Amino acid sequence: MSEFDLAFSATLTNDAGSFKLLELPPELYKLVETSIEASSPLRLSIKGHAGEDAVLCTDDATYTIRSVVLSNSILVVTPQSSADTVVVRDQVNEILELTPAVPKIHKLSTLLRGREFDDVQDSEDYLPSSAPGLSYAAARAAIQASDAELARGLREQRILDIHGALRPIAPAYLATILETILNYLVSQALTRQQAVSEEDVAATLADENEISRAVSTQVMEWFGEVSDGMWTMDVEAVVREIGLGILRQHKDEPVAKDTLLDKWKDAVGDTFEAKVSLPLLSGNYLVSPASGINGSDTMMLTYFPCSALPIDPASRFVDLFLTRPRWKADEIVPFLSDIAVNTKDRDKLLLKYTRATTDSHGLWYTKK
Repeated sequence: MSEFDLAFSATLTNDAGSFKLLELPPELYKLVETSIEASSPLRLSIKGHAGEDAVLCTDDATYTIRSVVLSNSILVVTPQSSADTVVVRDQVNEILELTPAVPKIHKLSTLLRGREFDDVQDSEDYLPSSAPGLSYAAARAAIQASDAELARGLREQRILDIHGALRPIAPAYLATILETILNYLVSQALTRQQAVSEEDVAATLADENEISRAVSTQVMEWFGEVSDGMWTMDVEAVVREIGLGILRQHKDEPVAKDTLLDKWKDAVGDTFEAKVSLPLLSGNYLVSPASGINGSDTMMLTYFPCSALPIDPASRFVDLFLTRPRWKADEIVPFLSDIAVNTKDRDKLLLKYTRATTDSHGLWYTKK
């Protein structure tokens, strides 16, 4: 066994508290190791404003940073010029533990309130004077999320970048654009999986429907893949968004399932009606029976979007159980997808905040 002389640093008092130990989860350790082996730069960033718990972000994942107190102290030492001497620089009594976290994308809705873009002004240059612009760089600094997660959040929340300012598109206007695109594809006798020129679609929407190219090209990127100037539409994503537009009209007044499906099929047209399916709207509605309307088993749907619920797990479950005292397993799961990193994390939340019971109708969750 090698032996070393131990000495205390002359700057020990100044160095105290300047060292931190960070424990890397396996996937992050592998990322660091791969970066070292490939001699490629690895960018890690710590995000969080005053009053927020800090998170560490890689290019595509977010981790919560949690301090864990050690039962035994660890000394931080560095070699001295003499090969047989090490110098004590600091004493560490805790480690920083990283755990996968859900990105804080929900803050976008607060930061962009009052910035909605629609066709009322019929101009991409229209900016509400009461709401200053928010750039992508500013959002990147404010949102606790990796770059990949932020990009996905902007896409999923349908947020446009207009002249460097982020603006959520009005749902009704988005539905109009998508229905117009479907009509264009049908008029050109194009199949659902056939690629079409992105420029042709944008030009037609601009010339015939006064829809800005800056808007239509971003919408196409949200709902499909663009490669070499050709756009391949994600049919299910388009059909789903149009269905959500119809469902949103029934926040206060329920709609019969069959009525919703009929309106939905009419909106997408004969060519795409085969893709209409209620599961596409999972996590956005509540189901209740309506006795006396075409039979007691008529399903009534009420718009109830997961995105409008609190992001804090404890508050989320409070709201869910205020809405209804008990939930079937398959009904509550869609309302937890955005606050759980994975199914394992989701099951932990259910175990922590609910009580599970089983009867002849299956598994139910009630408030703990």
